[in-house]
Amino acid sequence: MTENSTEARPDTIGGLRASGWKSRPIKQEIRENAIPRIRAGETLFPGVHGYENTVLPQLEHAVLAGHDMVLLGERGQAKSRIIRLLTGLLDEFMPIVAGSEINDDPYNPVSRHAIDLVAEQGDDTPVSWMHRVDRFGEKLATPDTSIADLIGEVDPIKVAEGRYLSDELTLHYGLVPRTNRGVFAINELPDLAERIQVGLLNVLEERDVQIRGYKVRLPLDVLLVASANPEDYTNRGRMITPLKDRFGAQIRTHYPNEISTEIDIARQESSIPTEPPVYIPDFMEQLIATFTHLARDSSHVNQRSGVSVRLTVSNLETLAAAATRRALTLGEEEIVPRVCDLDALMASTAGKIEVESLDEGRDGEVILHLLRSALLVVYKDRVAGEGVRQVVDSFEGEVVASAGDDMPIADYQALLKVVPALAGPVAALCGDQDSPGVQASAIELILEGLHLSKRLNKDAMGARASYRGRD
Repeated sequence: MTENSTEARPDTIGGLRASGWKSRPIKQEIRENAIPRIRAGETLFPGVHGYENTVLPQLEHAVLAGHDMVLLGERGQAKSRIIRLLTGLLDEFMPIVAGSEINDDPYNPVSRHAIDLVAEQGDDTPVSWMHRVDRFGEKLATPDTSIADLIGEVDPIKVAEGRYLSDELTLHYGLVPRTNRGVFAINELPDLAERIQVGLLNVLEERDVQIRGYKVRLPLDVLLVASANPEDYTNRGRMITPLKDRFGAQIRTHYPNEISTEIDIARQESSIPTEPPVYIPDFMEQLIATFTHLARDSSHVNQRSGVSVRLTVSNLETLAAAATRRALTLGEEEIVPRVCDLDALMASTAGKIEVESLDEGRDGEVILHLLRSALLVVYKDRVAGEGVRQVVDSFEGEVVASAGDDMPIADYQALLKVVPALAGPVAALCGDQDSPGVQASAIELILEGLHLSKRLNKDAMGARASYRGRD
């Protein structure tokens, strides 16, 4: 029987031996399970985008080398996702001594409970099977994290039952021992107090720990993975040198380099209701992703805290919600986000970026400036060209075009008849999806792009904007 077999699994150590099951250290197990996937060209970390030529090769090196690792990166760079995906490289099921609190290997038990049980019952010792999802432990490092949380503490109830303090069975194991033969993750490791880091090092390197003056030997088998923000890593907190040396790999993550990658992540992670259905044109997705990228380069935004991909995801969901509300209010069936819906992004953006300004209350101005800049970038990339000149020429005289969230789709169809020159740029922007709702969205982007590029004048009154030729 293989580790991942669907056959009936043995329920005693004797049956386990007869099945041919072999015990492997956690790092060897992960390595051997990764090798065929790498050979077949499969990714070890499905759903992680933008790291194909940078982070993922380093992660594969660490896995093949059997290294503990620390991931350095700002918020929203898929560090936690990567760590949790490591469990996909574990065997589907793993046998443990039945009743063990620390997942004792049936062939090599380390806890007093398991050692005594195996010594007493031998091959008749019962075993149970643990699924790989249960072999993952995680702790957010905070200043108040204690040795008891990570390693363990004397259980007063067990002492009250008559056991001696020197008896190992009085211990209540912490998170690390309970993740024995699994993957243990510590998020924001530098925030962990240095004395706690020393205790963690003792368990992982020296294989022992002292609890209430009693020395307990715990030869644990754990893959340790940590995450940290580089700014915290060097300033707010620090990893003690011996613990830092314990990690075989230090891997730097990053934000998506390409707009297309940002869009792929946002599509994957966003939760946009399907009823009623919302269609988001690709040019609006590009606008949302471009806004995030501009925020990452802005001198008005605190780059030390980072601008997470969650900003793109949240803004995409908010844009869809704003379009839904507008369509429901107007009694329309087709729901397509438009430029007039971008005002809703103020609320979803404000909590995800830190604006740096000497003047209080400038957050809204900075966000609005970034939104306009993103729209102009998309306009120049997707629209600007020969056909736009004819649109501008059409506005000479008395022609005025209106746009706003109180305008139904039919009004934009009527505008196409008044300004037929819009048809070409609109068709180019819509592509294969040229429904009336998408056309309305394209018209608003073109008109606002012409205004921001100083080709048309704009008068705004409440929810309505009017575009006319320049005097």
